[in-house]
Amino acid sequence: MTTHSIAALEAFANALYQAVGMDEDKAACVARLQVLTDAMGRRTHGLAMTPLYLADIKKGGLKVSGQPQVGSDNGTSAVWDGDYLPGLWLVNEAIATLIPRAEKAGIAAIAIRRSHHIGCLAALAKQAADRGFVALIANSDPAGQRVAPYGGTEALFTPNPFAVGYPGADHPVLVDTCASITTTSMTRQKYAAGEQFEHPWLLDAEGRPTRDPAVLEHSTPRGSLQLVGGGEYGHKGFGLALMIEALSQGLSGHGRKDAPSRWGGNTFVQVIDPRMFAGAGADAFAEQMDHFSERCRENRPIDPARPVRVPGDQAARGIEQARRDGIGYDAATWQALTRWAGELSVAMPAH
Repeated sequence: MTTHSIAALEAFANALYQAVGMDEDKAACVARLQVLTDAMGRRTHGLAMTPLYLADIKKGGLKVSGQPQVGSDNGTSAVWDGDYLPGLWLVNEAIATLIPRAEKAGIAAIAIRRSHHIGCLAALAKQAADRGFVALIANSDPAGQRVAPYGGTEALFTPNPFAVGYPGADHPVLVDTCASITTTSMTRQKYAAGEQFEHPWLLDAEGRPTRDPAVLEHSTPRGSLQLVGGGEYGHKGFGLALMIEALSQGLSGHGRKDAPSRWGGNTFVQVIDPRMFAGAGADAFAEQMDHFSERCRENRPIDPARPVRVPGDQAARGIEQARRDGIGYDAATWQALTRWAGELSVAMPAH
């Protein structure tokens, strides 16, 4: 596996996007956040998504130029129509817009409809947490059907990811989860590799648990992803999915009722300034949350070789290692990127 520096990878991805006509600021933002995602260890949502984005640009599904349209805006809450512009760029812009508003009002939010795919939510939440703010992000794709409602057999909604990021003593705490046990990207990756899941995280078309990703990727009728909680407690994942649908689709005024057929997403982004809460500003927030994080890490582990981690610990270590050693990619991802580089006459990154 050949490794490349973060700077070289960002420049490479940036060049690929600009080669298909993406605005320079959008290309740079998407490239930076995708490489950050890989450095954090979320490999299914980093540069592995680039061939899919490029293909959708060629089909006209992902717009490469323009600005979101403002549907409403009262200063603390707003609705944007993303017009299927790059999702990573749209959410990054939303966070940049919300930070000064949260500094003024304590809390501010934007609901975005008709965005394109937004990638790794943790990498986006980090953009606010690195600046001392709390960020909440909820996302769903009203055109996607991968997860069945609890007790059902027919896929109806997407994994519906949800993230929370907040500042920590050494690095942000980054919680990035979803309503299903596993994700669409991981299922496709397993299926392409001819692998089974380690546990029965999917359901076949009759609602029976299975480890086989083919029930979702190559079966008629299709199966679905299991909800968090599984067969016994899947109502918990279903409840989370409903919350995310309400935030991302209900508040944006666009969703499954509109029956969109285009790959995209609706996103709810909220930014909170800790200095406007707790009576003593940001110091009180940091004292409480840093104390709790350390108590978690000090907790006696089940396996002494695997101490308790707080979400964000592994990402921070990954970023440090990537800065030092670069990032390497599996053969399938690198081959796909190489094919696109050849098609677009973009030079591969130097070793």
